[in-house]
Amino acid sequence: MPTDRLGQTRQLATTSEYGVLGVRDLDFTLTRVPVSPDLAPLVERHWLVSWALPPGRRASVTLLPHPCVNLVFDRGRPAVSGVGSARFSYAYEGVGRVFGVKFRPGGFLPFLGAPVAELTDQVRPLSALWGAGAEVLAGELAAARDLGDLVAVAERHLRARWPGVAPETAEVGRIVRALLHDRDITRVADVCDRFGISPRSLQRLFHRHVGVSPKWVLRRYRLHEAAARLAEGTAGTWTEVAVELGYFDQSHFIRDFTRAIGLTPVAYAEACRSRQAPVSA
Repeated sequence: MPTDRLGQTRQLATTSEYGVLGVRDLDFTLTRVPVSPDLAPLVERHWLVSWALPPGRRASVTLLPHPCVNLVFDRGRPAVSGVGSARFSYAYEGVGRVFGVKFRPGGFLPFLGAPVAELTDQVRPLSALWGAGAEVLAGELAAARDLGDLVAVAERHLRARWPGVAPETAEVGRIVRALLHDRDITRVADVCDRFGISPRSLQRLFHRHVGVSPKWVLRRYRLHEAAARLAEGTAGTWTEVAVELGYFDQSHFIRDFTRAIGLTPVAYAEACRSRQAPVSA
């Protein structure tokens, strides 16, 4: 992909680059590809996970989901996966791949035509939304030889159903970008002050467009980064990480981290250092 397109995508990112928990093993490959510019207002990126394990070996990866809806093609079936509130593990063996389209937070509402909160913690067959068109998409994705072919197929079908971008959708995107990138925002009240919106209106906006609360999105982005930095082992102590990410109450950080990851910050960092499997579903 051209460098300027990648650079532009990073500047406009509304989704964390983190989310894979623990020390990533070498038995699978994750590739992310930015979408074409005409789709970028609603779609963040395409992604492909592929693996080739020797006979008899079975592995798994644990993920802490983003506040995004994904269109997922797995084992020959296309599905719509809503925002997942909890970590989950995916087991795999043999040779395989999973392809996905990650929509921006709020980006799937125009396609759905209903509050995105209805999809939270849900995985639904794409046929429930696209009817027979889902089977056509499945056949074309199954025949795709590589990531470039997968992307071309997905983008062609997205353009055929393109709903346009409403002003409210664009506003949600601006708010989510601030939650992801701006470290001066540590509370929902900061968002309300910045964008001139009441807490109740902001809550309704996120319920309809994103599927989870603005507080949940802010916390999830900070925990993504905390887990990544602790796994890398280059971030100093967990207390320093907590302060840098806007947690001024250390006990609050420990509770949030442990609830989301399944281990305390200290235990998680140690598990990553020793390359143990640090989390489970």
